[in-house]
Amino acid sequence: MSWSGFKKSVNRAGTTLLQKTGQIERTVDREFADEEAKFKVFEKECQALQKDSKGYLDAMRAMTAAQARIAETLDVFYGSADKASEGAMAAHAYKRAVDDLDTGIGRELDAPYRTTVLEPLGKMNAYFPIVNEHISKRNKKLLDYDAARSRMRKLIDKPSEDPTKLPKAQQEHDDAKEVFDMLNDQLIAELPQLLDLRVPFFDPSFEAMIRMQCKFAEEGYEKLSGVQRYFADGVRDDYAAGQLDAQVEGVLQEMRELSICGAA
Repeated sequence: MSWSGFKKSVNRAGTTLLQKTGQIERTVDREFADEEAKFKVFEKECQALQKDSKGYLDAMRAMTAAQARIAETLDVFYGSADKASEGAMAAHAYKRAVDDLDTGIGRELDAPYRTTVLEPLGKMNAYFPIVNEHISKRNKKLLDYDAARSRMRKLIDKPSEDPTKLPKAQQEHDDAKEVFDMLNDQLIAELPQLLDLRVPFFDPSFEAMIRMQCKFAEEGYEKLSGVQRYFADGVRDDYAAGQLDAQVEGVLQEMRELSICGAA
């Protein structure tokens, strides 16, 4: 930081302190404050959306990977018992189906999702530091303007013996006000425009996300439906009637009766 920049920082810190103690009037622009508040909400929502969108892709990867591991274990269980049984064939068919789904994540969801959802979100979030820099600059120029106005008013209320001081203070006030007004008006005009652009900006990403989810769900249903043909037609009805629960409970009871499972 240059000496002039350091001096400005010190002066602005002093102005802020004097404003807190009520010795320098603080300019309050309600219109800017409203627009800034809306922008901050938008910024927070976009950052959360980016985080959750990445979390969704990570969760889909984790789900299909976990399915593949479950299928691998079931294939081993049933294959070890009786490779010719319907259960073994169903387990093997399930393994093939979830392996295809796990592979399909990278091919049909991962790359397109990154391109159409994560990358646009990243680009939008990349603008926020730039906008915040403009807001910070505006706030610094506001401190300069408030300080210049305070100095000018003091000279008006209590004229100096030096006749050049008031015109100089007036000029500093006018220059500071001009710079502040330019930055302030720009932000008041453009912050709402930025927020208005969020819907057309995110529309393609939202549509792409829905299409990819539908495609993945449809393929998952198609592949897993093929596994059902290895089960008896009445399995669903038995489950609804609670008979499968009773069957599981019966097997658990047989396990409890084994000595190694705690039977006396």
